[in-house]
Amino acid sequence: MDDTHDRERRHGSDRSRERDERRDPEEGRDRRRERRETAEDAAGGIDRRSVAKVGVGFGVAVVLLYLFGRVIGWSEITRTFARADPRWLALAMASSAAGLAVWAKVWDELLELVGVDVAYPPLVVTYFAATFGDYVTPLGKAGGGPLIAYVLSADDRISYEQGLASVTSADTINLLPYVGFALVGFGGLTLGGGLPRRANLLAGTLVAVVGTVAVTGAVVWRKRDRVEDTVVGVVERVGDLLPFVDFDSVRETVRGFYDEIERIAAEPRTLAYALALSTVGWVLFALPLYLAGLTVNVELGLFVVAFVVPASTVAGLVPTPGGLGGVEFALVGLLVALTTVPASTAAAIALVYRLASYWLVVAVGGLAALYEIYGA
Repeated sequence: MDDTHDRERRHGSDRSRERDERRDPEEGRDRRRERRETAEDAAGGIDRRSVAKVGVGFGVAVVLLYLFGRVIGWSEITRTFARADPRWLALAMASSAAGLAVWAKVWDELLELVGVDVAYPPLVVTYFAATFGDYVTPLGKAGGGPLIAYVLSADDRISYEQGLASVTSADTINLLPYVGFALVGFGGLTLGGGLPRRANLLAGTLVAVVGTVAVTGAVVWRKRDRVEDTVVGVVERVGDLLPFVDFDSVRETVRGFYDEIERIAAEPRTLAYALALSTVGWVLFALPLYLAGLTVNVELGLFVVAFVVPASTVAGLVPTPGGLGGVEFALVGLLVALTTVPASTAAAIALVYRLASYWLVVAVGGLAALYEIYGA
């Protein structure tokens, strides 16, 4: 009971602070500017380390891709590519870009729930820029949400708490179609007798990853007070190494994050619409694999596509940018196991798919990141 009263008192204090900032916009901007400067001070010390990690990650990826070609045979892959139809490749690229734009719309809907009105076109640019950060950083998905939230809060468009809450909610919503696609593909292949035993391990890993994320999310939500105390406690323990960190600001940020999550959860109709948008985004993200098959004159089954796309993302846990090397190996292994295509053709399909779903996003997202940093 005391914890409940304490939480209500703190929430009331937070709401009071928000009202004060609305009454005095200049004060609100000053507070956000202080947070931005604090984050920039922190970022300055890790830039070199981040660049080094990206460089090492790409180095490992190059080695894996070289081995990928050596094992399958670069000459066979090249001959298969020579017969490729570029029109399907162009359509696959357009589908990937459209999928990211739809996922940006999911975020747009959730931002409206927390009272933030940001124009959709600039939001798409921000989403591409943040996805670029995900794709070029080893295990980048772990830091994607905070990165997107920081990009918008850095120029006073929204508060960091609002951005992080909406992005976290969007990621949770996007996880549901991901699981749905995997289950539909798994069920269809199992009933059709097309799922070999060796694919069961990957399917089990996929279930374990999703289950871990779901359980972790539930614990973090139900034990929010303990999470707040833990975060602040950890920051205080390393305070000597982080002289630029304001502990009160950290606690306020965690509280504000949970407040915004509660506001989002209170609107089920908008959440249902966001889920529908997320499903469309996943269809557009999976479609390039089917189109990659058509590029080399192979028609993949829909259940194969529905299972392979989410299953191959498990290989993204490889500590290389965007799972480079690991995802390609996984795609080839799954396609060879689930279809009758030879390894060289499966490799060509995998490379075309990754060109449309990874390298295109890196190129366009890189331009978007430059715009966010220098042009906005």
